[in-house]
Amino acid sequence: MIRAWLDMSPAGIFLVLIGLYFGVTLLLAAITFRRPFAQPTQSLTGVVAPFFNAVAILFALLTGFLAADVAERGRQAYRVVHTEAGELRNIHTLSVASVSDMRTIRTALKAYVTSVVADEWPAMEGTRVSPSATAAYDNLLREVSIPSIAKASGPAVQSALLTAALHVGTARDDRLALSSDHTNDLKWLVVIVLGLITQVAIALVHLDKPRAFFASLIVFSTAAVVALGILALQEYPFDGAFQVSPEPIKALQSLSD
Repeated sequence: MIRAWLDMSPAGIFLVLIGLYFGVTLLLAAITFRRPFAQPTQSLTGVVAPFFNAVAILFALLTGFLAADVAERGRQAYRVVHTEAGELRNIHTLSVASVSDMRTIRTALKAYVTSVVADEWPAMEGTRVSPSATAAYDNLLREVSIPSIAKASGPAVQSALLTAALHVGTARDDRLALSSDHTNDLKWLVVIVLGLITQVAIALVHLDKPRAFFASLIVFSTAAVVALGILALQEYPFDGAFQVSPEPIKALQSLSD
């Protein structure tokens, strides 16, 4: 359920939040001020205003923790993409600077870059792995591992090529792990439910004041929709409105052969 909501378009994410929080506001108003629930509900009048702070603070804390997780995931995604692009550029530079002909390595590198940009990036939006990108990386690793490179260009050059290629693989693994990470789904559910409980707590301290009842719930609902909606747009770093761009890797397609 949470995953289906987070996979929606930006408009869909906000519409669901608006329907949920403002719908609960109307439901609470109907229960509080209309028969047959008005009389038993009004009997709860007397709950002191500071009561709702306990729930509101818990909601705020968990929302803050969730926001920190989302932000950290975004930073990690940005970092691994640039690391992967940087190591690919290192391989290209070494292959050009070497005394031996390493055109096959540059060809394999270009094939990997093209596969990542054209096939793997769209696949990550569906939390899938691209078999063609995996095959292209395996081919790149095989090209830099050919024993004749050490004989023609020296062991140090091949060692540097292998190190860069392995770093590319590590960065790719991290990128794929981040794109398929759904560990925050339960946190999202807890935060959303705590927001609804906070609405109930606010309603309990305004049972005898209809205007204050509506004003406080509308303000809180608006704040919850804005905060949770913007966070939800950033939940998946390789999908949605604020996704990490493949441009650092795509730019490598323009390198010389």
